[in-house]
Amino acid sequence: MTYNFDKVVSRYGTNSAKWDGMAQSMGSDMIALSVADMDLPAPPMVVDKVAEAARHGIYGYTDPFPPYFEAVRAWLDKAYDWQVEPEWIVFCPRIVQAVSVIIQKFAEAGDRILVHTPVYQPVAKAVTLNGRILVESPLVLADGRYEVDFDDMERRMQEGVKIVLLISPHNPVGRVWTREELERMAELCIRYDALIVSDDIHADFIHEGHEHTVIAKLSEEVANRSMICTSPGKTFNLASLEIANIIIPDAALRERFQQGLLEAGIHNPTFFAVPALEIAYTTCDEWLTALRAYIKGNIAYARTFIADHMPELNVIDPEGTYLLWIDCKAVSCHEGDLVEWIQEKARVSVSFGSSFGPGGEGYIRVNVAAPRPVLQEGLERLAAAYPLKR
Repeated sequence: MTYNFDKVVSRYGTNSAKWDGMAQSMGSDMIALSVADMDLPAPPMVVDKVAEAARHGIYGYTDPFPPYFEAVRAWLDKAYDWQVEPEWIVFCPRIVQAVSVIIQKFAEAGDRILVHTPVYQPVAKAVTLNGRILVESPLVLADGRYEVDFDDMERRMQEGVKIVLLISPHNPVGRVWTREELERMAELCIRYDALIVSDDIHADFIHEGHEHTVIAKLSEEVANRSMICTSPGKTFNLASLEIANIIIPDAALRERFQQGLLEAGIHNPTFFAVPALEIAYTTCDEWLTALRAYIKGNIAYARTFIADHMPELNVIDPEGTYLLWIDCKAVSCHEGDLVEWIQEKARVSVSFGSSFGPGGEGYIRVNVAAPRPVLQEGLERLAAAYPLKR
């Protein structure tokens, strides 16, 4: 089967956070290359299943039953060579909700929780919103590649860190952590008795030459202090259906997390969530292969276009995700200047670097999971308004 990812589908009028939100605040003449959902339809098999469910007409309470757990278990085995037991799998609507519950149940007010910056802010903000102390260990850009500063990470953990929040692969810088890097992080967590919470939501987009390792696979000792957060939301563009799989091998940690979900009033999935996940995980491999090839093409297109028309910009080579992290400091180190160029003159919506915390200013994050014509128009607008044109 062939899939037409070039087809442009308007998202206006669908309560889209990305497009309707942008139109409300900045105008509908903008091009959105910002929020990390795809402007590409979900797999046809998923669309058909959701439509079939909608036609049933009774949208009562639902629960995850054995086929859900089997679909998740089989996906983790197939995608990451990670064999899990069905009882390790806990449903939660969203990963950020799961992270918040974990923070509430496994850290006290004033406890320290570590992230590597720049970082996806909803996860970082979950720390401060819950009255815990956010500890930021800056990634180091060396030869065009971000790396963990393990000396800095250890110094901060020596001061007391209860939880390490790992984004794997990393959003926004696109790093896919090597097994050796994960082993060093895990060793620090063991030495300083920190819980590992890994957000693996982008793990199904790993680029050639790289391999995603689930940190809990490293050893039983690491698994027993790990909570791995997965979801089909990014992979199959199902974000608003709200379904995530929190994998917790240790029974005591799992029971405590489940109690936290109950205390927060989180239990039943939405009517469409489980059917969509089951179909996505069991019937959409061909579609996903085609999608990955399309996104690979979009990344190559964007990098070539930028090199040809805006060569002073430095695109950090993405090892994973469908996001490009772009150094725009040659234009200006001041974000206000970048906003003027990109948002006000070019009329393109991107994610500006300061929204990812320390180390982000001077950068932008561009989402290339869009039909090529939309991506092309966005890039052409940026080039037309580019301040450093010769």
